[in-house]
Amino acid sequence: MIERHFDEPGRAPENGGTWPNGDASWQRVSPKYVWADLALNLLLVVGVVVVFALITVFADERPPVPLYVGAGAVVLLMLLNAVLAFRRVRAIGYILREDDLLFRRGILFERVIAVPYGRLQMVDVTRGPLLRSLGLATLKFVTASAATGVNLPGLPVAEAESLRDRLVELAETRRSGL
Repeated sequence: MIERHFDEPGRAPENGGTWPNGDASWQRVSPKYVWADLALNLLLVVGVVVVFALITVFADERPPVPLYVGAGAVVLLMLLNAVLAFRRVRAIGYILREDDLLFRRGILFERVIAVPYGRLQMVDVTRGPLLRSLGLATLKFVTASAATGVNLPGLPVAEAESLRDRLVELAETRRSGL
């Protein structure tokens, strides 16, 4: 287990804590987003099992043992990924600060992105069938940088729409020469 200290520079807080300078608290995505993550993971496991079954059925001879071992390892890794889904979703968060939005995700490889309001070009709310059935949406940010692809998944629809409107308002007041 990794211990985190708030007084260390560059360390992000865990589970709703405050950023080291005390600006604000991390806002979390809905816990219902875990079910969407698990459903997608289950589809991958089923796909691997189906492909393996088709190879076994249509093969002229019995497939070699390494194929069985490889398929089993892939299924075990996907099941481990499903177990980690709960922690992975808890690690997603955002903070609205004075000049930018901080977005964070990841367990082992944590990624924290600061998106200045003045660089936002478009904020989009998307809802696929799975998220729509859970009452959730994804907020997508388009900035002047092609490298900054920020998607904030698993927000309740009302929160996503409210956050979109707030970010558009902030972006319009802080345009930086675009």
